Order: sequence, then C-alpha cells, then structure tokens
Amino acid sequence: MTDILMPALSPTMEEGVLAKWHVKVGDTVSAGDVIAEIETDKATMEVEAVDEGEVLEILVPEGAEGVKVNTPIARLSGDAVVPAPKKTEAPAEAPKAEALKAEAAPAPAAPKSDDGGRIFASPLARRLAAQTGLDLKTVKGTGPHGRIVKRDVEAAGKGGAQPAAAATAAASAEPRKALSLAQMGIANGTYDLIPLDGMKKAVARRMVDSVQSVPHFPLFIDVEIDQLMAVRAKVNKMLEPQGIKVSVNDFVIKAAALALKMVPEANASYTPEGIAMHHNADVSMAVAIDGGLITPIIRKAETKGLAQIATESKDLAKRARERKLKPEEFQGGTFSVSNLGMFGIKQFTSIINEPQGCIMSVGAGEQRPVVKDGQIVPATVMTVTLTCDHRVVDGATGARFLQAFKPLIEDPVAMLA
Repeated sequence: MTDILMPALSPTMEEGVLAKWHVKVGDTVSAGDVIAEIETDKATMEVEAVDEGEVLEILVPEGAEGVKVNTPIARLSGDAVVPAPKKTEAPAEAPKAEALKAEAAPAPAAPKSDDGGRIFASPLARRLAAQTGLDLKTVKGTGPHGRIVKRDVEAAGKGGAQPAAAATAAASAEPRKALSLAQMGIANGTYDLIPLDGMKKAVARRMVDSVQSVPHFPLFIDVEIDQLMAVRAKVNKMLEPQGIKVSVNDFVIKAAALALKMVPEANASYTPEGIAMHHNADVSMAVAIDGGLITPIIRKAETKGLAQIATESKDLAKRARERKLKPEEFQGGTFSVSNLGMFGIKQFTSIINEPQGCIMSVGAGEQRPVVKDGQIVPATVMTVTLTCDHRVVDGATGARFLQAFKPLIEDPVAMLA
C-alpha cells in the first residue's frame, strides 16, 4: 500500500484545490489514466497516474482547498505514485519543503542600513535571511551593483558573516500587515467577507514583491489610430469569410513585438546573474478572469501575421477564462500588454510582471483636437504608458522603444508585409 501525493504542477506551486476525482475506491488505474483535476492559482489541470494499482482509499475529498504539495491525497496498492500533469512534463524532482517555503513565502520588506539607506537584496535573499535570522547589514552583496543575492545569504550562514539574533532579525524584516477592519473602526455585520482564493493570494504576493523590489518608472506617449481603424476595417472585411476578427489589441501586440526586435535592449529581464536578452518577442497579454488576472502568451509574436495573432489571442483568452491553460501558455513571457481601452480608461500605469523588463498599458482611443500644419483638427488618439524596470531599461531605451512603436501603430500597413 502506497500514497498518491499532491503533485507540484508548477515550480512555485505550494498548495492547490482538489477540484474533482475521476476514480473511486475499488477502481484499478493504469499509467496514463486521468485520476483527478487539480486547481492551481492560475488554471485547472488534469493529472495522470504514473503507475498501476487499485485505489484503496480517498484521503482528500473533492473541493478541498489549500491542499499542500506532497500531501497524501489517496492510497493505492503497488509502488509509490506521484500523479503527473496531463500533456505536460512532470517535475523531475519535488522541491524540498524548506526551499519551496522560502521561494513561495512573501518577501520581507527591504531592510535599511545604519544610515537609513536601503539595503539592496533580492526577494529570495530577504526571505532566506529572515528565516535564518541573518542581519543583511552584515552581508556583502556579490550581485550586480552590489545587490545581495541568494548565494551571499547562504555563504554568510555558513560562517561568512555573524547572524543577528533570530527573533530580532525576523521582527525587523516582517512585512507590514494590513489593518483589520476592526482596527479601522468598521463593525462586524456591516460587510460580507469573501475569502482569498489561491489566485488572489498569488497576485497579491507577486504585486507586492514587484513594487517593493523593482525600481520602476513610466513613460507616456500619444498615438493617432485613425489609419489603424481604417486598415482594421479592411482587414476584417477580407477575413470575414474565415470567421476571424482582428482587434486593436492584436495590432498593439504585433507592433510591440516588431518594436522589441528593433530595440532589443527593451526585450530583456533582470536576473541576479546578469541581464537576459531574449531572442524572441513572447508577448504576454493581460486577461481578466473570475477572481483575478492571468497573462497568456503569444509566442514569437514578431513572426506571426495579424490573423494568426487574432486567432491565438481569442483562443488563449477563452481558455484562460475557463482555467484550461497549461503552465507553459502563461509562464515565461518577455514583455506584457495590458489594455483597458474597452472599459473607457483613458490612461493608466501597470505594475511590472516580473521578471519582464517592461509592461505596456493601453488606454481608450478618443477624439481629441491636435495641431497639424498649424491647424487644429480632430484625430482619434490613444495614450500608451510603458512601465520600465530601470535596472534593465533606462529612460533613453524606453523612449527609443516607443519611437519604434508609434509609427507602426500610426501607419500599420508596414505590419501587413
């Protein structure tokens, strides 16, 4: 008799929801049989057995939330079984509990030096230091620009520096907790409380980490889209027999991908080891779903035509809302596009989707007065905001990217070649 364990469906997964069982006690399963559906913070995936045997006991019922990775969920006769994600590669080895906790836990707030200045350290380094009681003031960083990274904390813990008292360090590094409603003077019974699901928790954790650890700044530019709207109407008329409809966002994704190839310095990510210069423009597009946000990816968008981008984006958005995306379909993009124009939002600034170097926020197109040849004339204008990670993309690089992006949008015929 052996246990079937809760699988890790992504490198950062810590817990999930056992959404559905496809087997019951007494069933015999073979390798490759779908035995359950697991819901992570981003998607619902089917998992398969990797061995055969009889189901002796169901330990975790359907609908159970917060099931930790590697927790026994059922018992099977035969050899040990760890379910594998369907149609995706199974993790080669489950991460150790300590490492998983360190990587998944929220990063403590950035510590201060004795003179009040910020000590630059990666989120993982801050988490490890807090857990081991290490005072980051005693650690010398070996990362870019002296940043403290994981290896520095590990080296200090082995004798490279003397840790401070564990309780003191943990208390000083503890992130500020949100005030309760009672602390804010809001009485019980005057509100309904909706518990945080896995997606809400993950989004909150990632956004806090991004704002705290990424030195970011926005760049704004206005683009005229009258020609784009005219070209879009003609393209959609041509594609109508195929049932394909190209959106403004599809033009934006294509233009962004081409601009990234023209200014490759903007298609980059910061890592503790160096700046990763990406070979392809894998553009993540923000899609709102029940309970949160997900960013499915148009891979190698610079190589695809508008019709193909439109087809892929529609399919990805549909499956995202149904939570049927595979991890590789929403993890690993190099640049993000977030469009709120359809809601009438004129201008906004997005939070960077780490480890990407930039995210583009697209507002609504609207009629505005512009000056042409000394005359005030109407034009359909759209405001675009580029939020940049200053460690990767400085102001001049971001400006060059927008200079490449703007003419592609204003004269989109070049994108049809």
